[in-house]
Amino acid sequence: MTDEQTTAAAEDTLGRPAGAHYGDAAYWARIRRIVDAAPSFSQHQRAVIRAAFHQPADQKERAA
Repeated sequence: MTDEQTTAAAEDTLGRPAGAHYGDAAYWARIRRIVDAAPSFSQHQRAVIRAAFHQPADQKERAA
């Protein structure tokens, strides 16, 4: 198996179309359509996300 085949297979498992490039406009248009179709977060989901990112520094140090 060549490197090119391995890379394409890895991209497929990540949900990115094989052969799509990072700056590919069609890829980003697809991402925008998926995001636009997704339901909004509930207030509870937003609170959970905020809490995860706004932890005091000393708690992060204890977890490490």
